[in-house]
Amino acid sequence: MSEFTVGEADFLLDGRPVRLLSGALHYFRVHEEHWRHRLAMLRAMGLNCVETYVPWNLHRPVPGGHRDVHALGRFLDAVREAGLWAIVRPGPYICAEWDNGGLPPWITGEPGTRVRTRDERYLSSVKHWFHRLMPEIVPRQIDRGGPVVLVQVENEYGSYGSDTGYLRQLADLLRAEGIAVPLCTSDGPEDHMLSGGSLPGVLATVNFGSHAREAFAALRRHRPEGPLMCMEFWCGWFDHWAGEHVVRDPEEAAGVLREILECGASVNLYMAHGGTSFGGWAGANRGGGAPHEGPLEPDVTSYDYDAPVDEYGRATEKFWRFREVLAGHHDGPLPELPPPPASLGRPAEVTLDGWASLDDVLRALGGEETVAPLPPAFEDLRVTRGLVRYEVDVPGPRQPYPLTLRGLRDLAVVYVDGERAGVLTEEEPRLKEPVAGPARVVAWVESLGRVNYGPRFGEAKGITGGILHERQYLHGVRARGLDLDAFSDGVARVPFGALPEEGAAGLYRGTAVVRGAGDARLELPGLTRGFVWINGFALGRYWSVGPQRSLYVPGPVLREGANDVWVLELQETGPDRPAPRLLPV
Repeated sequence: MSEFTVGEADFLLDGRPVRLLSGALHYFRVHEEHWRHRLAMLRAMGLNCVETYVPWNLHRPVPGGHRDVHALGRFLDAVREAGLWAIVRPGPYICAEWDNGGLPPWITGEPGTRVRTRDERYLSSVKHWFHRLMPEIVPRQIDRGGPVVLVQVENEYGSYGSDTGYLRQLADLLRAEGIAVPLCTSDGPEDHMLSGGSLPGVLATVNFGSHAREAFAALRRHRPEGPLMCMEFWCGWFDHWAGEHVVRDPEEAAGVLREILECGASVNLYMAHGGTSFGGWAGANRGGGAPHEGPLEPDVTSYDYDAPVDEYGRATEKFWRFREVLAGHHDGPLPELPPPPASLGRPAEVTLDGWASLDDVLRALGGEETVAPLPPAFEDLRVTRGLVRYEVDVPGPRQPYPLTLRGLRDLAVVYVDGERAGVLTEEEPRLKEPVAGPARVVAWVESLGRVNYGPRFGEAKGITGGILHERQYLHGVRARGLDLDAFSDGVARVPFGALPEEGAAGLYRGTAVVRGAGDARLELPGLTRGFVWINGFALGRYWSVGPQRSLYVPGPVLREGANDVWVLELQETGPDRPAPRLLPV
């Protein structure tokens, strides 16, 4: 058993100074059978610690039960076996380019609830969650023989609010639940962020990607004493759909890492290994001129982050440059790299042999239909990730008028009397051709990822402002949700038929015969936008707009011989669609 404490200038392990050389690795973005390999890669890079967030919404997507909270405990056990320390950031808000910043939409969508404040209903839910979560952390603290040395209170709160009383209640709650190791906060190195997001008596850390000396000088203005730490050194960045793939020069990033260490600081590489936002859990940002108030910018499925260990677990040039810097802060040679996981033995084509329309899929897997004067939001229908089918009648006879999905979030494929009439977005929510009555309008609305950062965090999804025909609201809206979680164990109920003559939207069923199962990537040429499952494992969203062109398939998902593949195409396929294929990484 050991004691980890915060001294006047250093972290102390049993009274002797230590430096945390940490790397972010999210257990929920890495297949469990790859945890040990990725942790060994961090050790080989020269790190002695790993940091992870905990996504509340993943473990409790809907009220009434929890899902595999023990995964965190299993990960921390793997961390201990790897000979690393651990920093745990349980939120409840985590950002992390994760849907809704980790908060369940049934929390943020509850009318009258003010999240990330001292609102009683919100804090009551947080208390319930922490009471369930902390047994995975408390017995794995360093003073009980485990790896956990730090636990963070909230996350970058100074970028959002100034209710330090809320932070104090969270810190007190963590202590009451048994957290004995030092607590910390993390914020940007700006005065308003540090004053709004830090707490007296709690270690303050800063997040940045460059200008380390200036950042630590800002921290010292607020905290003259205590260890210096960069809790997030942004050594790469994430990608948005329809954007450019972001990279950072390895030598330049290594220079900033060297500067951080020359300041005598501890560091956490964000990310050391990014992994993948499996299952459609990728979040979104708001761009534009006003800070985080502009157009939606959804994040891609890959969370490679241009990290030193790439999405496939391979060492990059940045890995070797960082290893050179970190080696100077170790006694003796660094560990050798672990053997890589097996790669797919040879390419495998996916043979598609069945199809079901979206309506058939909805009837088999969807929730209950509701009828309301105005369209219900995803949150009202308890849809965490997926889509909602809205249907409304245009009375008639009447003249052709513009039809608008007011407050659309995020994307809708619209049909009028069974014929596709257009694809609408938040920026372009009106059909190009006017609609005459009588008519039946159906809109399949998809969430592209909930905002995870900024003042519009927690906004609802769906048609949030009503369906307008000219200036008149159309009432009596019928709505039914289709959540992605329903596919993992319910596809057997879907009535598949023959493939359509044209590439229609719907659920495609296929098979891939694998020889030499191992890590692979899935290419989907000719498809437009949707989701993929292999043997029930949800790989995530694909989208032809790029920049991501294939989906990572962890080797443990595949099996020798026949593998089941389901492709949910939400728009259309190309007329001469090549077969999807699995390729070695």
